[in-house]
Amino acid sequence: MSKETLQLQGIEKIKTDFHYLLNLFSEMLVSIGEKELAESLPFGSQQSHAQPDEKLAQAIGICFELLNLVEENAAAVFRRKTETELGLEFTRGSWGETLNQWKTEKLDEKEIARKLQEINVRPVLTAHPTEAKRLTVLDIHRELYLLLVKRENPNWSTTEQIVIKNEMLSLMERWWRTGEIYLEKPRLEDERSNLMHYFLNVFPNALSHSDQRLKDAWTTLDFPPELLEWPEHFPTLQFGSWVGGDRDGHPFVTPEFTASTLSLHRKSALNMIKTELFELAAKLSFSSYRNRLPDAFMKEIQETAQKLGTKGQKALERNPSEPLRQFVNLLLVRLENTQLDSPELVDYMYFRSAGDLTSELKKLRQTLISLGASRVAKQWLFPLERKVLCFGFHLAKLDIRQNSAYHEKAISQILKASGNQDSDYAVWDEEARLRFLNRELQSNRPFLVAGTSCGKEADNVLGYLREVKTYVDRFGVEGIGSMIVSMTRSLSDLLAVYLLLREVGLGDTGLPVVPLLETIDDLEAGPGILSAYLSHPIMKRQIEASENFSQEIMLGYSDSNKDGGILTSRWTIYKAEEKLTETAKKFGVKLSFFHGRGGSISRGGGKIHRFLDSMPPGSMSGQMKMTVQGETIANQFANRLTATYNLEMLLAGTARQAMISVEEFQNGKLYRIMDNLVSSARKTYRKLLDQPHFIDFYGKATPIDVLEESKIGSRPARRTGQRSLEDLRSIPWVFSWNQSRFNLSGWFGMGTAIEQFHRQHPEDFDELKRRTRDWPFLKYMLIQIESNLLFADPKVMQAFAELYEEQDARKDLMELILSDYHTCLEKIEEILGASLESRRISKLEDHKLRNHALNMLHEMQLKNLIKWRKIKETDPKQSDELLLKLLLLVNALSGGLKGTG
Repeated sequence: MSKETLQLQGIEKIKTDFHYLLNLFSEMLVSIGEKELAESLPFGSQQSHAQPDEKLAQAIGICFELLNLVEENAAAVFRRKTETELGLEFTRGSWGETLNQWKTEKLDEKEIARKLQEINVRPVLTAHPTEAKRLTVLDIHRELYLLLVKRENPNWSTTEQIVIKNEMLSLMERWWRTGEIYLEKPRLEDERSNLMHYFLNVFPNALSHSDQRLKDAWTTLDFPPELLEWPEHFPTLQFGSWVGGDRDGHPFVTPEFTASTLSLHRKSALNMIKTELFELAAKLSFSSYRNRLPDAFMKEIQETAQKLGTKGQKALERNPSEPLRQFVNLLLVRLENTQLDSPELVDYMYFRSAGDLTSELKKLRQTLISLGASRVAKQWLFPLERKVLCFGFHLAKLDIRQNSAYHEKAISQILKASGNQDSDYAVWDEEARLRFLNRELQSNRPFLVAGTSCGKEADNVLGYLREVKTYVDRFGVEGIGSMIVSMTRSLSDLLAVYLLLREVGLGDTGLPVVPLLETIDDLEAGPGILSAYLSHPIMKRQIEASENFSQEIMLGYSDSNKDGGILTSRWTIYKAEEKLTETAKKFGVKLSFFHGRGGSISRGGGKIHRFLDSMPPGSMSGQMKMTVQGETIANQFANRLTATYNLEMLLAGTARQAMISVEEFQNGKLYRIMDNLVSSARKTYRKLLDQPHFIDFYGKATPIDVLEESKIGSRPARRTGQRSLEDLRSIPWVFSWNQSRFNLSGWFGMGTAIEQFHRQHPEDFDELKRRTRDWPFLKYMLIQIESNLLFADPKVMQAFAELYEEQDARKDLMELILSDYHTCLEKIEEILGASLESRRISKLEDHKLRNHALNMLHEMQLKNLIKWRKIKETDPKQSDELLLKLLLLVNALSGGLKGTG
């Protein structure tokens, strides 16, 4: 069976399963007295004639979420069928495809095994405000998805199928009776609880399944089994979080919240490992009468028990004549002592670090191997060893992020409080800052006497750094990720963090200070900043002290897009990766890129394997971080199969790229073509944004004013509260264009650029077409831009544009936008060399299922938006009622469009 046939089967499955759930939902509505509403659902052959209201909007929104669940399940079924019918290597981006590719290229198997051990990937979960669904509703989604999977078992009896159906009906009624939207902003504690669900309930299982996927591919493709056998042979997968550490424009992340988050992470990790140790002990019922254990192992058990006193003796007495269980029981005693958090405990009574426990588990493994029980070690001990390696005692590393301008204010306040006459650090030029910083960083003395208050910014910065100091002093640096500097524009922005670290006594801990390059200008300046940074004495000492130093650099996809448009953003990031990698090599340093991706295509989102394949050759060291933001967390990790798949894509894609060295791909002609296209696209993009009426047009032609009233995240929509495009965060920028179906941030400027280039350089245009076939970066980008174009809708755009009253300005702006839209669709089709209908079958079928209902929601949205804007200043009560409807419509449209920002 061909992959195309399987794809068509998948499309039919989506239609069939959606029809089934739609009928169930209608049945539920009828059962609670909503027959007219059930008959008004605008899907399939049904055509609604009912008067639109918030009930219909909520119902349509639920139907869209049902469709999304069906599509997620169909994708998992498609992958399974593909592997069954065609083989593991036919799943795009998988371990099967990756290992098969290496085998075909005849790469050395030992080199592959060595490279796998160097892979270290860290998804970093953030609570960026793009998750429109309440956490309670997300739980219902998970339950319903599991029932959808459950009903596919062909062995259920008719009675059992009815039970499943009734469970679904009950869930749908709960969903219907649950409020769909946040009426109050979620608390930081709520966002943290959501992430903890993934860290504790999803990722440990997904890690085990991901490991198994690699083992299966390795075995199936006949690689030597001894090269991939034990935990240390596998890629390292760790996790990170920004909730409790990300302070950039987030005034509610207090030092106390940081401290409680670090504590929660540690306690949860220790509890998870404790549970795993209990389960391991239950499996190791090896009798000393039937198994001859090494004398040294038996002696160590007795000595450890003696050191642990009464608790140690009880651990032995629980399982007499079962020394393996006794060994694990003693580990449990030491772990329980570790949980007591009592610093007076001597070393052997508790674990100072996860590494100590790892060493003990390895002793147990060696003992099992000596008994000839390798199978038992692999089945029961291996998963625990992997969890300790990947989660440690910290669960997830907490990154600490703050804006460079905030640090400037903090330093100014510290200088003023310490009696410095020239204290306005924020206005100093770079040369003056560097003179000051270089002088100060030669000393270890702080500026302030403990307890001195300096001002809001300084007190906040020093407050949370002191909490980090407290944690590091007690538990080490494992639970802390990176100190990330948003809007890094110069060397002084990075050195300033070392000054602040010195102030609280963290100067010698080696915590990584990481630049975040966000705007086009900052990305272009990045190599110079990196060179100056790696040349600095502070960094030279760190590099010399480390055997395998790696410098992390974070790349921002969102602000660079808002700044220059999608083509400019992606190409600038691509070249920045190349140039930063070249710069690091001059210092003998590896780079670990931290990709600040969002959920939408405009913000770097999209399929993980395509994203990784589009990296510049030679730029991936094997160490990599990537943000998973807002709604993307549930989209990628809500269910076990989907979570396993996405982790596999991340690990296999990173490994695949890490095996690629710099090659002769850098085609000067092709790069000139791209530079030419980018220059034209950026001019067109800026022509739109710099048009005198654009800001007013944007404010009226998108529901940005509604989004700024939404409660979907704890963080404000604007960094400082100013009403300017520069101050607006990139998430609501993208979200607002998506809601009004412009999707402008995902394509604008591209059409004009390609059309002009084709007209002026026809031969180079042909070269561009040829290179698209074998250059993943360009192919991936064009497909993504086309996807954004497909979700744009000129009719809806025009309807929203009518909300802007200035006719002449509106006409000029819409001509610019629509001309680029139509040209872009046409030119991408020409470059890709095949019709849209033949290439994007699944995407177009998906649109057919959604379009009518989406148009109905847009009609409601426009009607209520016009009313709300007229009365929001004069009639607070009615304004609040209309706003509630509009927020419900935002939620429903987000489900229908499968994304926010």
